[in-house]
Amino acid sequence: MDVSEPASISTGIAARYATAMFELASEGKALPALEADVAALDAAVEGSEDLRDLISSPIYGREETAAAIGGVADKMGLHEITANTLRLMASKRRLFVLPALLTELRARIADHKGEVTADVTSAKALTKTQMDKLAASLKATVGKDVNVKATVDESIIGGLVVKVGSKMIDTSIRSKLNALQNTMKEVG
Repeated sequence: MDVSEPASISTGIAARYATAMFELASEGKALPALEADVAALDAAVEGSEDLRDLISSPIYGREETAAAIGGVADKMGLHEITANTLRLMASKRRLFVLPALLTELRARIADHKGEVTADVTSAKALTKTQMDKLAASLKATVGKDVNVKATVDESIIGGLVVKVGSKMIDTSIRSKLNALQNTMKEVG
C-alpha cells in the first residue's frame, strides 16, 4: 500500500466538498460569509481539543456526531451552506477531512480574490514593518496580493523560510549550517 494514499484520499474528499461549497456560495453571493465561516472554524478546530476529538474519533456514532456538529454550527452562527455541509459530512463519516477542507476553501477564496498565502517561518516574531515589507516584496515577485501567515521556530537560528504555493525559499542559518556540514563531509 502506498503511504501517501490516506492523505491523497483525504485531499480528494476535501476538494470535492470545497468545490461544492465554493460554487454554492458563489452562486448565492455568500462568499464573504463562507470566508468568515472558514476563519471561525479554523480558530475553533485550533482552539478546541474536544472539537478535534469529535471530528477525528471513530467512537462517536453518525447521529451523535451529526447532532454535535450541528449544535456547534448553530452556536457559532455559521452560514446555512457551511452548517449543512458539516452535517452531511458527519452523516457520511467524513468530518476527519475538515482541516483539509478548510485549507482547500481558504485557497479557493484567496484565488478568487487574486490573493496568495505565504507561510513564513522565522526565528523570532516579525514586526508589523517587517511583515509589510515582506508582503510587498513577495507581491512584486508573485504578482498577486500576499497574505503572510507567520510562525516562529527558534530552531532555524536566524533568517526566514518562505513558502508560497509550491515554491520554498530557505534562507535560514540552520539550512546554511547543514549545507556547510554536508560540504565538509564530502571533502573529508
